[in-house]
Amino acid sequence: MRDSTPTDTAPPHPPAHLAATLRRAVWDVLAQSVRVCRELFVVMIPVVIGVKVLQELGAVPWLAMPLTPLMALVGLPPEMGLVWATALLNNIYSAIIVFLALGSVTLTQAQMTVLATLILVAHNLPVELGIARKSGARLRFQLLARFGGALVLGMLLSAAYKATGTLQAPAVVLFTHPEVSTNPSLWLWAVGEGQKLVSIALVITALMALMRLLTAVGAIGLLNRLLRPVLALIGIGPAASGITVAGLTLGVAYGGGLIIHEAKSGRVDKRDVFFSLTLMGLCHSLIEDTLLMAMLGAQLSGILWARLAFALAATALLVKCTARLAPRLADRLLWSTVARIPAP
Repeated sequence: MRDSTPTDTAPPHPPAHLAATLRRAVWDVLAQSVRVCRELFVVMIPVVIGVKVLQELGAVPWLAMPLTPLMALVGLPPEMGLVWATALLNNIYSAIIVFLALGSVTLTQAQMTVLATLILVAHNLPVELGIARKSGARLRFQLLARFGGALVLGMLLSAAYKATGTLQAPAVVLFTHPEVSTNPSLWLWAVGEGQKLVSIALVITALMALMRLLTAVGAIGLLNRLLRPVLALIGIGPAASGITVAGLTLGVAYGGGLIIHEAKSGRVDKRDVFFSLTLMGLCHSLIEDTLLMAMLGAQLSGILWARLAFALAATALLVKCTARLAPRLADRLLWSTVARIPAP
């Protein structure tokens, strides 16, 4: 006689620890997003108000004037000099706030891509150059590499887009609210700026969640494995591949502690530290910052592929050129020996 006892064929319920892990991940992302937004908005809100005051006084073109010749070289309106200057001294989010505050300036997709590339290559220099200096790279060369590299890549992209006639449609900026930002009412302007801050907070949260998800599913690990052979090909030794990949995927500021620690540990040769810092200076935070600039209407052809190819080519050329320098000259111009962490 067949046993009438029901068999356990129903799919098992998700284990309790999985639900707890998900809740903890959500709260971690939200808490981190709140911390980042708090730090950013302390800087951004005064910037928003300051730019509005400057606009009302008609002073924006005058402040952007020192960078006007450089903006002309890369095919951008002079007002964009103020946006890039903000990025150079602060961070990408501050530059976005200034760009959105200049709501009357409309860029093509090509121009937006060039501007975004300038920002991605050279931003937050006081912090990121400080990390490079503490890791043993000479400050003057890193400054020249970041600022000059941004201009060279911007000029190459601008010339390429003009020669091919591509990306000439207006850029679609997902952060803007035209019905508010173009209204002369101060109250509606304040409401519009508040909406922009909220949208940026949502994007920050979404990007943090995405980075956590990509790490969990192994996408970041896969990217790391794909990049290691490329780094070896251009001349960066295996001991430096870890910190290089951290900078490329997470960013110089995020990976700063790891970079400084590895440089001081003595496990990585000072030449490899220098090449690694130069490469990640020209191209870092490949996922988060790239997605952020794409939200402004910039295209992947410039902000990802051209930026990565330019950084790899420039670093490979640098490896070849420095091999011919006398050691004492290289020590004076390019890198130094940092104080090592005492062995435990």
